[in-house]
Amino acid sequence: MGVSRITSPAAEAYVAREKVLGSGIALLGSASENIHKLDKKTLERLGDVAAELLPHAPGYAGKLLQVSARLFWAQAKVKEKKIKVVPLEALEKKIEDLKKAID
Repeated sequence: MGVSRITSPAAEAYVAREKVLGSGIALLGSASENIHKLDKKTLERLGDVAAELLPHAPGYAGKLLQVSARLFWAQAKVKEKKIKVVPLEALEKKIEDLKKAID
């Protein structure tokens, strides 16, 4: 009971997406709690990550990621950027690098 097995490529892709989304949202939450301690470049990178999470986020979560990206960019005093579609692996690495930067 309570054992879950990933048995298909679709299930693996879903798990990977959910893992990166969860890590990204947790990162943005931590950053928002310490926003006044962060430098302009880090704030811009956080906005970039929020925007890059958008294509992987369903529904209202995606809409809120766009809002978050705009807020981080505004705090960094940079113009809003076009959203890039970034592979999950690359996005996961960016998230890990930013976690180190804000800790």
